[in-house]
Amino acid sequence: MVDTANAETHPGGEDPSRRDFIHIAAVTGAVGGVAALAWPLVDQMNPSGDTLALASVEYDYGKVPLGQQVSIIWRGKPVFIRHRTPKEIAEARGDDHAAMPDPQADAARVKNPEWLILIGVCTHLGCVPGFGGGAYGGWLCPCHGSVYDTSGRIRQGPAPKNLAVPDYAFTGPTKVKIG
Repeated sequence: MVDTANAETHPGGEDPSRRDFIHIAAVTGAVGGVAALAWPLVDQMNPSGDTLALASVEYDYGKVPLGQQVSIIWRGKPVFIRHRTPKEIAEARGDDHAAMPDPQADAARVKNPEWLILIGVCTHLGCVPGFGGGAYGGWLCPCHGSVYDTSGRIRQGPAPKNLAVPDYAFTGPTKVKIG
């Protein structure tokens, strides 16, 4: 004889634990399918291997003579590594309180006063300035005449900002890592 007092009555004689299992299995399968479809889309947004290789660059600045500079490429942009003379350092420090469109002390732009490391792209229209031109002995942008001093600070012309200083660290007695 069947005990009808303790038996649950469900329409169609369904078992509730079986129904819950089917719902959980269906949701889990749907989540897994969405994740499997979304992963390639998310993964393609990661930077490629050649981009990651350009994320940082090391350079042996020990071969740069006093008063000279080298240009290297980092992230597709020129970077100037300048070995400044004592005269250039004194001029840059002496002009710390001069009127400038983008005032910044020389000490805030260098980690070692003898070495100035800048992204060599004019902040006006992206030209590459050349060293040794203009009234301040620094860089001169040939396109529109922006003049930068020996610390890479804008002094004359249409450029709104100083030449940018990248993130860098001295990793050895003659090595610098940019980026």
